[in-house]
Amino acid sequence: MIRLPLVNNYLIYPPKSFNGNLNLASNSIKQQCLSLLQRCSSMKQLSQIHAQILISGLHGDPYVVDEIIQFCAFHRSGSLSYGRFFVEQSKNSVPSSWNSLIKGYATTKSDSPREAFWVFLAMRRSETRPNALTYPFLFKACATLSALEEGRQVQADVLKRGMDSDVYVRNTMIHFYGTCRKIDDARRVFDEMWFRSLVSWNSVISACVENLQFRDAVRCFVNMRDSGFEPDETTMVVLLSACTELGNLSFGKWVHAQIIEKRLVVNCQLGTALVDMYAKCGALDFASSVFNRMLERNVWTYSAMILGLAQHGFAVEAIELFTKLKSSSIKPNYVTFLGVLCACSHAGLVKEAHNFFREMEHVHNIKPMIVHYGAMADVFGRAALLKQAYAFITNMPINPDPTIWRTLLSACNIHDINDYEGVGEKVKRRLLELEPRRGGNLVMIANKYSEVGLWDKAAHLRSNMRDRGLKKAAGESCIEVSGSIHRFLSGYNSHIACENIILLLDQLSLHMIQYATNSCFDMF
Repeated sequence: MIRLPLVNNYLIYPPKSFNGNLNLASNSIKQQCLSLLQRCSSMKQLSQIHAQILISGLHGDPYVVDEIIQFCAFHRSGSLSYGRFFVEQSKNSVPSSWNSLIKGYATTKSDSPREAFWVFLAMRRSETRPNALTYPFLFKACATLSALEEGRQVQADVLKRGMDSDVYVRNTMIHFYGTCRKIDDARRVFDEMWFRSLVSWNSVISACVENLQFRDAVRCFVNMRDSGFEPDETTMVVLLSACTELGNLSFGKWVHAQIIEKRLVVNCQLGTALVDMYAKCGALDFASSVFNRMLERNVWTYSAMILGLAQHGFAVEAIELFTKLKSSSIKPNYVTFLGVLCACSHAGLVKEAHNFFREMEHVHNIKPMIVHYGAMADVFGRAALLKQAYAFITNMPINPDPTIWRTLLSACNIHDINDYEGVGEKVKRRLLELEPRRGGNLVMIANKYSEVGLWDKAAHLRSNMRDRGLKKAAGESCIEVSGSIHRFLSGYNSHIACENIILLLDQLSLHMIQYATNSCFDMF
């Protein structure tokens, strides 16, 4: 029999100095076991303590059981399967033990969030009544798996047990529906709440952003302020994400001003959101300023800055920052390497890009994703190495998607419009095999035919598109004026100031013609 020593060197067994008072002796053993469980640091120690618990007859004590489950579910050395077996064998388990298991499976500690459902069913079979802390992590598991039907069933159980008024349950329900791209359901859950917390508002704003309804997210923020709630760091992170997607630099600056005015803590997450917003909106000086002032940075902070520099043509600066990252204790991730490959593409650094690609997989054990292969294809394409690009794509260990073929076809149209190397025709066939009805692909091919003088082929292709009802998605451009974003679609004159804009353009065109004419006369 293994008996673990206590701090005072006593062993775990019934003391003999209680004059026959068994309750006092039992309580003393229980306290010793609980003390050992709090000091436990490995599953081996836990199994030893478990053995003593069984000998002492405390395996049915709900508090002892709960301590064991807490260790199994949340300690870095814990085992969820061990805790699950223990709680399912216990006849006096309390809801908190089951909740801890569900939480353990639903969070990142487990690779199998679906197991949270099976634990919940076992909880129901044991006739242990779920409480308000049971359902939030069930909804989290559903969100992780995008398990919409299972989540609806959990919601039905919440309504059945009358726990739908709990704000914590409602908040996680909003998050679940937002993650499952059911924004109408998320809004309905939010609108039905008679009591809302700041987390409720953050959840619905985040749901709008996740579902690309950025203007609705801003409206929700305004309504939140009108309801008397002050934003916190989480609110600002979500708002900055909306600013990034909208490309609204003025609103992003206003959010930054609010962060300063309200003295919010610019933690790593909020600082990274600011860097990402400024970088993607083209304000690299502001992004760099925020980045340099941050006291704490993580890999996402570096990745946002590197990607921003790369996308705006500052390839040398991006690679220098990547070198600085590697010299620190922070390890690069897949986004970091995407930014570095993008930098190499813009600078024409083919050899360096190939080295970085190999380093990602063989040094940092990061398996390349489809976006990394696409970035490498772009590197070859921009450098006019069309045959190398085609060979690289065809030798990929995963099937190339249409975006990769479209990138290479665009490179062929730029560097080898007459297709002397024979790559363009092969790429065209591959692309049409994957997306035969995408209008943009057909327009790209028709334009290529037109540029090389194959008018009959171009006309036939465009006629075929009309007969099949295929259209290219309209091109869109945006411009920010006085804090407002104005959208323009190719072929659509739907802007409210369209007539005035066309009149101004005609005037500018007239002035340009007049200036060019006067310049010609001045030459004589």
